[in-house]
Parts: sequence; C-alpha cells; structure tokens
Amino acid sequence: MSAGPDDRRIGALCREARARLVAAGVETAALDARLLVAAAAGVEPVVPLTDPDRELTDEELARALSHIARRLAGEPVGRILGLREFWGLTFALSCDVLEPRPDTERLVEAVLDWCAGAQGREHPYRFADLGTGSGAIAIALLSELPNAVAVATDMAPGALATARDNAVRNGVGERFLPCLGDFASMLAPGMDFLVSNPPYISLTEESQLSREVRDHDPRAALFAGEDGLDAYRVILPQTRALLGRFAPLFLEIGASQAGAVSEMARSAGLEDIQVFQDLAGQDRVVRAACVAK
Repeated sequence: MSAGPDDRRIGALCREARARLVAAGVETAALDARLLVAAAAGVEPVVPLTDPDRELTDEELARALSHIARRLAGEPVGRILGLREFWGLTFALSCDVLEPRPDTERLVEAVLDWCAGAQGREHPYRFADLGTGSGAIAIALLSELPNAVAVATDMAPGALATARDNAVRNGVGERFLPCLGDFASMLAPGMDFLVSNPPYISLTEESQLSREVRDHDPRAALFAGEDGLDAYRVILPQTRALLGRFAPLFLEIGASQAGAVSEMARSAGLEDIQVFQDLAGQDRVVRAACVAK
C-alpha cells in the first residue's frame, strides 16, 4: 500500500485497506480493515468511523501497513492481533491453539441448557473440557456457572499455558484447573458432565480448507485421521467410567458425522443420544448420557 499524506488519516487508510482486501476476495474486508487499522493505532474499532480524520503516527502507520499486508497474505485477523472474541469474552491465541469460532458457541449453549434443566446454573458442577486448546469452552461455561469448577485437559503444554492465562484474563482462574494429558485418560470418576471440541476434520478434506485455517491453525487441533473420527475413538471409551448416572457428554462434530458419532457412543455404552443443530441448520453437537451404571 502507498503511504501518501492522506494515508495518515485513519478513515482514509481504512478505505484503502478495504479496497485492497475486497480485490483480494476477503469477504469481511470492511470489518477486517477497521479492526486491523484501529488496533494498530491503539483505538477502539469505532474510531475510524467516528473520527476519520485522526492522523496516525509513523509507528502506527507502519504497524497498520504490516497488519494489512499480513491479512492480504491470508493470515486471519485473530492471528495478526493475537486475540479472538468468543461468547463475548476475549481470548489470547498462540501457535498451540485453535482459533475459537462462532459455531462452537452452539456447544456452550447445549451445555448451559442442560445445566438449567438439571440442577440450575448455581449448582457447583464439576466438569471436564477434553482438549481445551485456548480454554474457550471451559471459560465460557465458567463465566455462566458461577460455582462450577472445570478440569481442562490438553496434550500440548503450550496450549495449557495459553488456556490458563485466558482463564485469569476472564476472571475464572481459580476455578480453572489445567491438566496435561490425552483427553480423559488421567481423570477420576465423578464428573457431572464432560464437554469436548476435538479434532474432527479428515485428512482427505485438507485441500478444501481455507488458507486461513489450513496455514495458521495447529494441525493437531484440526485433523483426526482418514475419516475425521479418530479423536472420538479415543474419547468415547474413556468417558463412561468418569460419568455419574445420567451425566452427559457433549461433543462438537462435523456436519456429516452425527450418525457415526452417535453409533460410536452407543457402542461405548452411552444412551439417550441427541443431536443439536447450529444456526445454519447443520448438525453440530452430539449429547450422550451414562444411563445405566
């Protein structure tokens, strides 16, 4: 991008950045331009609209141009800024964690609906988030369940460090217990519920992913074997022994995986299986309970 005198005005720079992103085929060009330029200037995203004549310093301009160049190269906004919003909360990202996405909020909603109908949101639930990554799911739930405690597992030490920092950032650090290990393999029985958004993309789908996902999310958090079901093959046999009677497991799934995951749950001795759809009408969550003990 050129850097003439007009480019120092935050509104003008946003317009030029938006035009470049549109030309590159970025669907959210206007929003991305505003978020990146505002962050470079250290101001709220509304400032390019409310104070478009604010001039950027040399340092702010250089940072903004770098941000836009990285976005044009396919890097997601969240990775550029190192932050992502989920459930109205702000999460720091690192190279070890998946960038949380809006579809996963359906998983949080399904859990909260169950809690409300079980013993209410004030109950001191003890639950585990298997493969916690950034901690987004567990932390979102803790923000809504004020007396709950979460055990958050992950195989990546870097992911657990990021998740722990995010828990502190969002005010639930004392109720967030990080645990290094493979999904539920190290947990003790007696959980009120389990929740997980495991890897579920098949290796054959890699070429269909956007470059934002393929090139910037950790592979271990994306891919689960040739059919995308390997993580469920590990999780489901582990869970029955951990859950009390009628205690549920909530799993995020790919849009075509409801039948296969439901059958795997039955084979693992879980019952009362239900499938929940996201806002787009796609299958997104499988819930299965431990009915007979």
